[in-house]
Amino acid sequence: MEAYLSKYEDKIQKDVLLNARLNCYKARDAFFACLEKNGNKKATEVASVGLLYPVECKKTRELYDKTCRRTWVKHFDRQYCAKKKRLLDDNEARRGPITLPATIPKST
Repeated sequence: MEAYLSKYEDKIQKDVLLNARLNCYKARDAFFACLEKNGNKKATEVASVGLLYPVECKKTRELYDKTCRRTWVKHFDRQYCAKKKRLLDDNEARRGPITLPATIPKST
């Protein structure tokens, strides 16, 4: 068994893993591009880690799920959600300070 593994280990694994990784990145990028393109549409579909996406991106999502390892999909989805949250937080921070209403003294 060791002779078989040492004989084919480098050639097979590097080629297969490289192509699989590149295909995964392409599918991921296509899905996230679809999200950006259709960001103004109502998100009705649920992906991993609670990521919501519009039905127009369903085919790219299926390809993404099929092409990438499940752990990678979760990782990339978390990164995307964190990036979007940071962008939303940045926009909210630019609104200015929040002023609280003055307390009204109780009349006795």
